[in-house]
Amino acid sequence: MYPLNLPPLQILHLSSQLLWAGLTLLLVGLVAAYGLEKQLNVPTLVLAHSLTLLGPSILKIGYVLRLVAQQRLKDEAYVHAVA
Repeated sequence: MYPLNLPPLQILHLSSQLLWAGLTLLLVGLVAAYGLEKQLNVPTLVLAHSLTLLGPSILKIGYVLRLVAQQRLKDEAYVHAVA
């Protein structure tokens, strides 16, 4: 039924790592792209701007995984409560 066959706590841990990684990439990209643009060469500046796109994307994936993990934990608690 679920496309990701991992225990909910592992998914929750993975989602936390993705959320932190996405936030870190976003902040590094913002500082580099808009704070250090005078000191960087063009390829590095392009990389910094791409980080401002990749960071939020990873944040969103981490958030969705967190929602999936919380739903699975809720479903497991419901099954144990009914049984």
